[in-house]
Amino acid sequence: MGWLGLEGRRALVMGAGGLGAACARGLADAGARLAVVDVDEAKLKALRDDPALADTDVSLFPADVTDSATCEEAVASAAAALGGLDLLVHAVGTNDRRPVVETPDEVWERILKLNLSSAFYAGRTAGRLMRESGGGSMVFFSSVSSRLAHKHHAPYAATKGGLDQLVRVMAREWAADGVTVNAVAPGYTETELTREYLDRPGMREEMVGLVPAGRLGTPEDVVGAVLFLASRRASFVTGQVLYVDGGRTLV
Repeated sequence: MGWLGLEGRRALVMGAGGLGAACARGLADAGARLAVVDVDEAKLKALRDDPALADTDVSLFPADVTDSATCEEAVASAAAALGGLDLLVHAVGTNDRRPVVETPDEVWERILKLNLSSAFYAGRTAGRLMRESGGGSMVFFSSVSSRLAHKHHAPYAATKGGLDQLVRVMAREWAADGVTVNAVAPGYTETELTREYLDRPGMREEMVGLVPAGRLGTPEDVVGAVLFLASRRASFVTGQVLYVDGGRTLV
């Protein structure tokens, strides 16, 4: 892990479950110092008790990141606890599969706030801090749904497509300040978000059949991409969306 240059880097992970927890474990293994934000205190406790993080001092912050002021306060508090902020990983998101005509305003607005607005709030706050300190890295979680027109994914796909463009604009604005902004876009990955859907009769087999690699992804598959984009090895990579999908977007 030493070649990544992440040892001692001050990292904030937003999202304590699934992909966020996997990223926290990967960053800890690479020697980064950690703070984690999540609205669910049970997930934060589970992360604190995770044996993989037993030797890592992790600062935990319960916060609703869909609220602008609360999100900004959480990022600022995490940065203060870490003594600065070198890295932000935004691994927050949700989905609600239903046809467009059956999607009520509440579902649209809830997904928009969690998937996209929280990324804007967090990125804006982290961007200020990183620009002032002379640089940093941000990695946001997009999805193959930002490119593929899956039915019953309208709010989710719209937020991920919007996130891709948000990443590009932030990258463009902050490149001269030494701040890189990128995204990873996982394909069909087994997480808390997808487990119930994959457990439906025949659904797992159908999803696997769409992936050229012949299997579903795991959170650990995505961590390597996140660590690379977060590292000094990627200091000249910015505004990119890296697909981690077993070839799904090739079909």
